[in-house]
Amino acid sequence: MIAVRFPASIEERLNELAAKTGRTKTFYVREAVLEHLDDLEDLYLAERRLARNKTAIPLEEVMKQYGLAD
Repeated sequence: MIAVRFPASIEERLNELAAKTGRTKTFYVREAVLEHLDDLEDLYLAERRLARNKTAIPLEEVMKQYGLAD
């Protein structure tokens, strides 16, 4: 279990959304985390790899390698 503290403005928005939709605040917090967790994992993995390698590959080259560009 995780306890999360939000600023009052976020708490109020969650309260309003939950009241209007009949779902719990927990439901919406869980949905928000799940929606963004994959992106955060990808971002931090990419940052670690870039820091280790210090070599960047141009996007155009990667796209050509995977057949995504002309």
